[in-house]
Amino acid sequence: MALTRHKSPHGTVMAVSMMKDEAPFLLEWFAHHLAVGFTDILVYTNDCTDGTVEMLQRLEELGLGYHRHNVIREGVKPQPSAIAHAENEPLVAAADWVMLFDADEFLCINHPSGTLDGMLADAVARDANGIVITWRIFGSGFVTDWSRAPVTEQYLYAAPPLWRMGWGVKTLFKYDPEYWRLGIHRPKIKNKHLEDGFPDTVRWLNGSGQPMEDYFKFRGWRSIRRTLGYDWAQLNHYAIKSIDSYAIRKFRGNVNNKKDKYNADYWSLQDRNEVRDEKISRHFARRREIMNELLADPVLGRLHEAAMQRVEARLEDYRKTDAYAELKESLLRAGEVPITQVTAKPPQARDPLKIASLMSEVEKKSGSRPVEERRTKPSAEFGDMTGSPYLPGPVDLSSPVPVEIVENRGLKVPADLRLFAPDALETLIAGKFERRAARQIVGATVDARRMLDATEGFGFVAQLAAQAHPALRVMIQQERSDLIEFARRVAELNGLVGRVSYANGPLVMPGDSEETGARGLAHCIRDFRPDVLRIGAAALAPAWVKAVDLAPLKRVLLLREADEALAEAWNDVLTAAGFERISDGQKSGTSEYRRS
Repeated sequence: MALTRHKSPHGTVMAVSMMKDEAPFLLEWFAHHLAVGFTDILVYTNDCTDGTVEMLQRLEELGLGYHRHNVIREGVKPQPSAIAHAENEPLVAAADWVMLFDADEFLCINHPSGTLDGMLADAVARDANGIVITWRIFGSGFVTDWSRAPVTEQYLYAAPPLWRMGWGVKTLFKYDPEYWRLGIHRPKIKNKHLEDGFPDTVRWLNGSGQPMEDYFKFRGWRSIRRTLGYDWAQLNHYAIKSIDSYAIRKFRGNVNNKKDKYNADYWSLQDRNEVRDEKISRHFARRREIMNELLADPVLGRLHEAAMQRVEARLEDYRKTDAYAELKESLLRAGEVPITQVTAKPPQARDPLKIASLMSEVEKKSGSRPVEERRTKPSAEFGDMTGSPYLPGPVDLSSPVPVEIVENRGLKVPADLRLFAPDALETLIAGKFERRAARQIVGATVDARRMLDATEGFGFVAQLAAQAHPALRVMIQQERSDLIEFARRVAELNGLVGRVSYANGPLVMPGDSEETGARGLAHCIRDFRPDVLRIGAAALAPAWVKAVDLAPLKRVLLLREADEALAEAWNDVLTAAGFERISDGQKSGTSEYRRS
């Protein structure tokens, strides 16, 4: 076989994993991690009966990896046992970089280089010695039946990036057995080095190459909002795969011997298909090359085919049972649970006194620094989370996933995590979305016939007004096509079809000037003939309105901004156009203008 292990300028970059009966998926997992750039792969196994051990032994014979038996002491779980063995393994001790992860986790390099070497080069250039990589939870991808197709090519739908339950991490770090104890999510500094200055040398980055917060040197296994990032890397977590794969796994057991792991509740937690994510496809070509070479080996080829036939025969028998039918039905029902209603085992309540007693002096010292020094600025890849209630777009809303419908002041709205920023989603579910404007709008449109809403949203407040006043028609202007599509869905849910129209385009068109005015706004007013305009003060510079014919308007509802100069500029323009300010919006957040 011509295939050889990769040589990295960063020395030995080792992947360590633990497996039980992973033979049908093993070669893809192995080939993938050779493709991204690991130089060494070490796998511990326990209680395998499907050829996994023999395949790993053959890979070691070919010089492509290493296999060790996970000899488990009584009372110890398989995963901690394997980690303990790894700590005493000379190969691990000699490694330069180490990452521990499971057989259902595939490292996806999003770094511009597309390689582990390139990402590590950037990390080292930033004087970093670790990268904390966050999960992306991949669901069944609407796949039910068993297939031999690669896992990474079958399952292309995942949870939204900002779903907090999916923020578990694994850590790729510069290893030295003198200072570190291995851990499944991150290593732990040995107690004897907690207060000798070593923690000050630990400089880890998140998955977008930004500094991690200091607390993570000492505790934690998940990202938080400020430390989340996927620009450099993500760890694709395929915990369930198809219903058939899940059924096989349920009766095979798992590396941690959790008896209740593969139930319907676990399925609803992991079967997240809200967002299509094909980032890992950049690794397909090289992975296919390597896998084809592995399968060309007569021993590996025979073992792989035998593993496939064995699992397919077992599945064929199992499909004939009532147990399979019951499991399939329960999983299909579990897959209908909207992501906002998914429950997970609650974390153990924090005990501040216990945590304080465990904290080393260096951690206490770190925690005493000013907040602005200790905290990481959230990654820019998710947009301004303190500004717009919506995630950066356009957002793909085509995935046929269940979405919880909530009511806000009687208007039904899908609580779609793909579209709403987390804080905005919480207010939506609580029935408090845009509540100040919602309180005002019914009274402000009581005698209106037509309202143009140009506030950069999906027309929530405008549709509230239409629901309250059966004679009112509204037009929602929005440049983002995904928000227009969402507005249509809201109109359909609330029986407003035919009374809501849409203008999918900008207020200011290419070639516009202050002399010509904002032609997008002018066209909407000319074609729709609204008597009420609702617009955000920051949506359009006031000077662009001077040349727009506002004659059809009887009222302007201006969403106020903190910038008083901007508010006054709008006031001057509207006053010159014959409007009188009857409310300054200090309490409601909306200034109201009417024709004098």
